[in-house]
Amino acid sequence: MTTAMPPILYGTAWKAERTADCVMRALGAGFRGIDTACQPKHYHEPGVGEGIAAHGCPRESLYLQTKFTSLSGQDPHRVPYDARAPLAEQVAQSLQASLRNLRTHYLDCVVLHSPLRAARDTLTVWRALEQAVEQGLVRQLGISNCYDEDVLLELCASARIQPTVLQNRFYADTGYDKELRALCRERGIVYQSFWTLSANKHLLQYAAVTALSKKHQRTPAQILFRYVTQEGIVPLTGTQSDEHMREDLAIFDFELSGQERAAITALL
Repeated sequence: MTTAMPPILYGTAWKAERTADCVMRALGAGFRGIDTACQPKHYHEPGVGEGIAAHGCPRESLYLQTKFTSLSGQDPHRVPYDARAPLAEQVAQSLQASLRNLRTHYLDCVVLHSPLRAARDTLTVWRALEQAVEQGLVRQLGISNCYDEDVLLELCASARIQPTVLQNRFYADTGYDKELRALCRERGIVYQSFWTLSANKHLLQYAAVTALSKKHQRTPAQILFRYVTQEGIVPLTGTQSDEHMREDLAIFDFELSGQERAAITALL
Protein backbone atom coordinates (compact mmCIF):
# COMPACT_ATOMS: atom_id res chain seq x y z
CA MET A 1 0.00 0.00 0.00
CA THR A 2 1.17 3.52 -0.81
CA THR A 3 1.34 5.96 2.09
CA ALA A 4 -1.27 8.62 1.45
CA MET A 5 0.16 11.84 0.08
CA PRO A 6 -0.06 14.54 2.76
CA PRO A 7 -1.78 17.81 1.76
CA ILE A 8 1.52 19.73 2.04
CA LEU A 9 5.05 18.49 1.38
CA TYR A 10 8.43 19.56 2.69
CA GLY A 11 10.77 20.38 -0.19
CA THR A 12 14.50 19.78 0.21
CA ALA A 13 16.09 21.62 -2.72
CA TRP A 14 19.02 24.03 -2.28
CA LYS A 15 19.80 23.14 1.35
CA ALA A 16 23.17 21.41 0.81
CA GLU A 17 24.84 20.63 4.17
CA ARG A 18 21.80 21.97 6.04
CA THR A 19 19.52 19.30 4.56
CA ALA A 20 19.67 16.74 7.37
CA ASP A 21 18.94 19.32 10.06
CA CYS A 22 16.10 20.88 8.07
CA VAL A 23 14.48 17.50 7.43
CA MET A 24 14.81 16.47 11.06
CA ARG A 25 13.20 19.75 12.20
CA ALA A 26 10.45 19.51 9.57
CA LEU A 27 9.56 16.02 10.76
CA GLY A 28 9.65 17.27 14.34
CA ALA A 29 7.21 20.03 13.40
CA GLY A 30 4.82 17.45 11.94
CA PHE A 31 5.57 17.16 8.23
CA ARG A 32 5.11 13.62 6.93
CA GLY A 33 5.68 14.18 3.20
CA ILE A 34 9.19 14.79 1.85
CA ASP A 35 10.10 15.79 -1.70
CA THR A 36 13.67 15.37 -2.93
CA ALA A 37 15.63 14.33 -6.04
CA CYS A 38 18.65 12.28 -7.06
CA GLN A 39 20.27 15.43 -8.41
CA PRO A 40 23.38 16.53 -6.47
CA LYS A 41 23.35 19.82 -8.38
CA HIS A 42 20.36 21.05 -6.35
CA TYR A 43 19.60 18.39 -3.72
CA HIS A 44 21.57 16.59 -1.02
CA GLU A 45 19.54 13.40 -1.03
CA PRO A 46 21.77 11.51 1.44
CA GLY A 47 21.11 14.35 3.89
CA VAL A 48 17.37 13.66 3.59
CA GLY A 49 17.97 10.07 4.63
CA GLU A 50 20.19 11.24 7.46
CA GLY A 51 17.54 13.64 8.73
CA ILE A 52 14.84 10.97 8.62
CA ALA A 53 17.06 8.54 10.53
CA ALA A 54 17.94 11.19 13.12
CA HIS A 55 14.27 11.91 13.78
CA GLY A 56 13.35 8.24 13.94
CA CYS A 57 10.03 8.61 12.13
CA PRO A 58 8.65 5.16 11.16
CA ARG A 59 8.93 4.55 7.42
CA GLU A 60 5.28 3.57 7.05
CA SER A 61 4.17 6.97 8.31
CA LEU A 62 6.20 8.84 5.67
CA TYR A 63 5.45 9.76 2.07
CA LEU A 64 8.85 9.85 0.32
CA GLN A 65 8.98 11.32 -3.17
CA THR A 66 12.13 11.63 -5.24
CA LYS A 67 12.96 12.31 -8.87
CA PHE A 68 14.90 10.89 -11.78
CA THR A 69 16.82 13.75 -13.39
CA SER A 70 18.15 13.22 -16.91
CA LEU A 71 21.67 14.24 -17.90
CA SER A 72 20.56 17.66 -19.12
CA GLY A 73 19.61 18.57 -15.55
CA GLN A 74 22.68 17.14 -13.84
CA ASP A 75 26.00 18.68 -12.89
CA PRO A 76 28.34 16.84 -15.33
CA HIS A 77 30.88 16.45 -12.52
CA ARG A 78 28.40 14.88 -10.09
CA VAL A 79 26.12 12.60 -12.10
CA PRO A 80 24.64 10.00 -9.71
CA TYR A 81 24.64 7.25 -12.36
CA ASP A 82 26.72 6.11 -15.32
CA ALA A 83 26.28 8.87 -17.89
CA ARG A 84 27.37 6.49 -20.66
CA ALA A 85 24.74 3.87 -19.83
CA PRO A 86 21.51 3.50 -21.83
CA LEU A 87 18.60 5.58 -20.52
CA ALA A 88 16.83 2.64 -18.89
CA GLU A 89 19.97 1.72 -16.97
CA GLN A 90 20.45 5.34 -15.90
CA VAL A 91 16.97 5.22 -14.39
CA ALA A 92 17.67 1.93 -12.61
CA GLN A 93 20.95 3.24 -11.18
CA SER A 94 19.36 6.51 -10.08
CA LEU A 95 16.58 4.67 -8.25
CA GLN A 96 19.07 2.40 -6.48
CA ALA A 97 21.02 5.49 -5.40
CA SER A 98 17.83 7.06 -4.04
CA LEU A 99 16.94 3.91 -2.11
CA ARG A 100 20.41 3.94 -0.52
CA ASN A 101 20.36 7.66 0.13
CA LEU A 102 16.93 7.58 1.76
CA ARG A 103 17.62 4.33 3.64
CA THR A 104 14.45 2.68 2.44
CA HIS A 105 13.47 -0.34 0.37
CA TYR A 106 10.69 1.43 -1.54
CA LEU A 107 9.74 4.90 -2.76
CA ASP A 108 6.20 6.22 -2.51
CA CYS A 109 6.54 8.24 -5.70
CA VAL A 110 9.20 8.86 -8.32
CA VAL A 111 8.79 11.93 -10.50
CA LEU A 112 10.43 12.39 -13.89
CA HIS A 113 12.13 15.73 -13.24
CA SER A 114 11.21 17.08 -16.68
CA PRO A 115 10.26 15.69 -20.09
CA LEU A 116 13.27 14.82 -22.22
CA ARG A 117 13.88 16.67 -25.48
CA ALA A 118 12.68 13.75 -27.60
CA ALA A 119 9.29 12.20 -26.88
CA ARG A 120 10.71 8.73 -27.51
CA ASP A 121 13.33 9.30 -24.80
CA THR A 122 10.66 10.46 -22.35
CA LEU A 123 8.78 7.23 -23.03
CA THR A 124 11.94 5.14 -22.63
CA VAL A 125 12.48 6.64 -19.19
CA TRP A 126 8.83 6.14 -18.31
CA ARG A 127 9.01 2.47 -19.29
CA ALA A 128 11.99 2.05 -16.95
CA LEU A 129 10.04 3.74 -14.15
CA GLU A 130 7.07 1.48 -14.85
CA GLN A 131 9.37 -1.51 -14.50
CA ALA A 132 10.45 -0.25 -11.09
CA VAL A 133 6.78 -0.08 -10.05
CA GLU A 134 6.27 -3.63 -11.28
CA GLN A 135 9.31 -4.71 -9.25
CA GLY A 136 7.84 -3.21 -6.09
CA LEU A 137 10.54 -0.54 -5.70
CA VAL A 138 8.21 2.36 -6.48
CA ARG A 139 4.54 2.80 -5.63
CA GLN A 140 3.48 5.55 -8.05
CA LEU A 141 4.87 7.85 -10.76
CA GLY A 142 4.72 11.50 -11.70
CA ILE A 143 6.25 14.15 -13.91
CA SER A 144 7.53 17.65 -13.17
CA ASN A 145 8.27 20.81 -15.15
CA CYS A 146 5.74 19.79 -17.78
CA TYR A 147 3.85 22.86 -18.98
CA ASP A 148 2.61 21.59 -22.34
CA GLU A 149 -0.78 19.92 -22.21
CA ASP A 150 -0.02 17.93 -25.36
CA VAL A 151 3.13 16.45 -23.77
CA LEU A 152 1.17 15.32 -20.73
CA LEU A 153 -1.61 13.87 -22.87
CA GLU A 154 0.90 12.02 -25.05
CA LEU A 155 2.51 10.51 -21.97
CA CYS A 156 -0.87 9.45 -20.60
CA ALA A 157 -1.79 7.87 -23.94
CA SER A 158 1.45 5.86 -24.09
CA ALA A 159 1.87 4.91 -20.43
CA ARG A 160 0.95 1.54 -19.00
CA ILE A 161 1.08 3.09 -15.53
CA GLN A 162 -0.51 6.51 -15.52
CA PRO A 163 1.12 9.51 -13.85
CA THR A 164 -0.50 10.35 -10.53
CA VAL A 165 1.47 13.56 -9.92
CA LEU A 166 2.23 16.70 -11.91
CA GLN A 167 4.63 19.01 -10.08
CA ASN A 168 5.06 22.48 -11.60
CA ARG A 169 5.98 26.02 -10.72
CA PHE A 170 2.88 27.90 -9.61
CA TYR A 171 3.35 31.31 -11.13
CA ALA A 172 1.95 33.96 -13.44
CA ASP A 173 4.23 33.15 -16.41
CA THR A 174 2.19 30.01 -17.12
CA GLY A 175 -1.17 31.49 -16.16
CA TYR A 176 -0.98 29.38 -13.00
CA ASP A 177 -1.47 26.28 -15.15
CA LYS A 178 -5.25 26.72 -15.18
CA GLU A 179 -5.78 24.39 -18.16
CA LEU A 180 -3.29 21.82 -16.91
CA ARG A 181 -4.86 21.83 -13.46
CA ALA A 182 -8.27 21.22 -15.04
CA LEU A 183 -6.79 18.30 -16.99
CA CYS A 184 -5.30 16.91 -13.79
CA ARG A 185 -8.69 17.05 -12.08
CA GLU A 186 -10.27 15.18 -14.99
CA ARG A 187 -7.64 12.45 -14.89
CA GLY A 188 -7.19 12.09 -11.13
CA ILE A 189 -3.66 13.50 -11.22
CA VAL A 190 -2.51 15.40 -8.12
CA TYR A 191 -1.15 18.83 -9.03
CA GLN A 192 1.78 19.77 -6.78
CA SER A 193 3.01 23.35 -6.72
CA PHE A 194 6.45 24.75 -6.04
CA TRP A 195 7.56 28.39 -5.91
CA THR A 196 4.08 28.93 -4.46
CA LEU A 197 5.26 31.73 -2.19
CA SER A 198 8.56 32.85 -3.68
CA ALA A 199 7.07 33.49 -7.14
CA ASN A 200 3.94 35.18 -5.78
CA LYS A 201 5.09 37.79 -3.31
CA HIS A 202 2.97 40.30 -5.20
CA LEU A 203 -0.18 38.29 -4.42
CA LEU A 204 0.55 38.48 -0.71
CA GLN A 205 0.35 42.27 -0.88
CA TYR A 206 -3.03 42.53 -2.62
CA ALA A 207 -5.89 43.95 -0.58
CA ALA A 208 -8.00 40.81 -1.09
CA VAL A 209 -5.29 38.72 0.59
CA THR A 210 -4.33 41.16 3.33
CA ALA A 211 -8.01 41.60 4.24
CA LEU A 212 -8.41 37.83 4.60
CA SER A 213 -5.20 37.75 6.61
CA LYS A 214 -6.66 40.24 9.05
CA LYS A 215 -10.07 38.57 9.15
CA HIS A 216 -8.70 35.07 9.86
CA GLN A 217 -5.77 36.31 11.94
CA ARG A 218 -3.34 34.44 9.73
CA THR A 219 -0.33 35.53 7.74
CA PRO A 220 -0.79 36.31 4.03
CA ALA A 221 1.38 33.26 3.27
CA GLN A 222 -1.01 31.07 5.25
CA ILE A 223 -3.94 32.50 3.32
CA LEU A 224 -2.31 31.66 -0.01
CA PHE A 225 -1.29 28.17 1.08
CA ARG A 226 -4.80 27.50 2.40
CA TYR A 227 -6.27 28.76 -0.85
CA VAL A 228 -4.22 26.39 -3.01
CA THR A 229 -4.92 23.39 -0.79
CA GLN A 230 -8.65 24.08 -0.97
CA GLU A 231 -8.26 24.23 -4.76
CA GLY A 232 -6.95 20.67 -4.67
CA ILE A 233 -3.27 21.58 -5.00
CA VAL A 234 -0.56 20.02 -2.84
CA PRO A 235 2.03 22.76 -2.23
CA LEU A 236 5.68 22.29 -1.41
CA THR A 237 7.34 24.45 1.20
CA GLY A 238 11.08 24.57 1.67
CA THR A 239 11.25 26.94 4.61
CA GLN A 240 14.18 26.57 6.99
CA SER A 241 12.37 28.50 9.75
CA ASP A 242 10.83 26.56 12.63
CA GLU A 243 8.18 29.26 12.97
CA HIS A 244 7.22 29.08 9.31
CA MET A 245 7.13 25.28 9.43
CA ARG A 246 4.57 25.48 12.23
CA GLU A 247 2.61 28.16 10.37
CA ASP A 248 2.57 26.12 7.16
CA LEU A 249 1.15 23.10 8.97
CA ALA A 250 -1.42 25.24 10.81
CA ILE A 251 -3.24 26.19 7.59
CA PHE A 252 -5.60 23.26 8.06
CA ASP A 253 -7.01 24.79 11.23
CA PHE A 254 -9.24 27.15 9.24
CA GLU A 255 -11.12 27.30 5.92
CA LEU A 256 -11.78 29.95 3.32
CA SER A 257 -15.34 30.31 2.10
CA GLY A 258 -16.23 29.94 -1.55
CA GLN A 259 -16.57 33.71 -1.84
CA GLU A 260 -13.17 34.25 -0.24
CA ARG A 261 -11.54 31.75 -2.58
CA ALA A 262 -13.21 33.43 -5.57
CA ALA A 263 -11.65 36.73 -4.54
CA ILE A 264 -8.19 35.14 -4.71
CA THR A 265 -8.95 33.30 -7.95
CA ALA A 266 -9.74 36.66 -9.51
CA LEU A 267 -6.15 37.73 -8.83
CA LEU A 268 -4.63 34.84 -10.79
